[in-house]
Amino acid sequence: MKLQSALLTASLICLPVLPALAQTSAPAAAAPTATVPVPATKRVTCLATTASLKGQDKRDQLQLCLAQARLDCLKQAIDQKIVGEARKSFIKTCVGGDAPEPQ
Repeated sequence: MKLQSALLTASLICLPVLPALAQTSAPAAAAPTATVPVPATKRVTCLATTASLKGQDKRDQLQLCLAQARLDCLKQAIDQKIVGEARKSFIKTCVGGDAPEPQ
């Protein structure tokens, strides 16, 4: 009887400690990493899709892809009723800037 009583007492003493132990390990596992995923711009997507092509075919496909990206961004700006300089800036940001395309 004393053994059962001792085990019961020991288990009751340890019960409040278990959640505390579980919580101390959880934040370390859930800690955010230093790298935050950044969405690829449409320009980067176009460059990636034309990477396997060469020469004039690559230039043509890249130009078509970027034109479609600009059109998509313009439609988005119109839907959001963005006008003036804000629209111009929005489209540049949406497409991915005006960096020259690699030849």
